[in-house]
Amino acid sequence: MKKLSNTIASAVNFFKEELKNNYDISELDQIMKIVFLHYFRLSRTDLILRKEEVFVNSDFQKITGVIELLKEQIPLAQIIGEWEFYGLPLKVNEHTLIPRPETEELVQFIISESENVEHLNVLDIGTGTGCIAIALKNEMNLANVVAYDISSEALKIASGNAMQNKLEIEFNQVDILDWKNQDIRHNDYDVIVSNPPYITQKEKELMHKNVLDYEPHLALFVENETPLIFYDAIAEFSLKHLTSQGRLYFEINEHYGAATKQLLIDKEFKNINIVKDMNGKDRIVSCEIN
Repeated sequence: MKKLSNTIASAVNFFKEELKNNYDISELDQIMKIVFLHYFRLSRTDLILRKEEVFVNSDFQKITGVIELLKEQIPLAQIIGEWEFYGLPLKVNEHTLIPRPETEELVQFIISESENVEHLNVLDIGTGTGCIAIALKNEMNLANVVAYDISSEALKIASGNAMQNKLEIEFNQVDILDWKNQDIRHNDYDVIVSNPPYITQKEKELMHKNVLDYEPHLALFVENETPLIFYDAIAEFSLKHLTSQGRLYFEINEHYGAATKQLLIDKEFKNINIVKDMNGKDRIVSCEIN
């Protein structure tokens, strides 16, 4: 690694040059923006208007350290320890999935269908960082929000994220695949939402190393033979714990939209709707209890 000067402009060029073979241009530009904002409070505008200002050596050392970690394909969210979701800062670590834009679409869809309804009881199953529960509570502050996860480590992160954003959410450790035998009080809910594990083992070879090596497999993968195991369990739970006219929402594997819909038809849900994401892929399923 070799830099020409200690200016901000030099740091930006250095960052891009070192990582140009690791990321495409648009992704690298986004990563650079996040890094400089997180570590130095420099916005994209600052990087232009203040480009001749000087970085101290310790600042350059911080940049080179981040570059080395990115070259090892460690996710940026885990390097900086946080990620933004629906405009809110969330802590992340190796026990939680990094929130994705597709999940923001799921949150937006639920909010759009809940307009003018104030006092909802909402359950988020498989909460991870708490991103869905926290975003919904922030946008629908009169809602009562509960969140489940099987991972105690994920629940620590989710609880901390709720506290950081000054939002009151109830978190419980629950194995939804064994919910009938869980010693926990289950309420009746107007909305149940889940982004459960849905990537099959055979799809692993298509995934990037930074996901496979650094994000929790517990929250990602299902067996090839039972790709809808979580959807089946959550649908059964919902039949028992949704209120009259209550709604169920899933984020889904793009390859299993029709199969998920058929599962819900077989369980006699109604108004089943498959929604495509920003990339035109089947990503959200919504339905109502009969």
